[in-house]
Amino acid sequence: MRNQFWFDAVGWAGATALLIGYAMVSHKKLEGDSGAYQALNISGSLLLAANTIFYGSYPSTFVNLIWAGIAVFAIVSKKRVSSR
Repeated sequence: MRNQFWFDAVGWAGATALLIGYAMVSHKKLEGDSGAYQALNISGSLLLAANTIFYGSYPSTFVNLIWAGIAVFAIVSKKRVSSR
């Protein structure tokens, strides 16, 4: 039961991070390619992935790991462009 509480908290923190990022981009408080937005995507999706692994929801785990990978790729791509 104690593990369930912590994995639920991790999942809610992840969902909150993703929603904050989405809301901030939607209200033009962050740019969609900003490091802060991508950090919210990476952290939120990894936290949700941990939650979905715990509950055995592997399709959601897959989506969240791909989501984090896209965010990492966006950060790397932006750094390559800005270093030229």
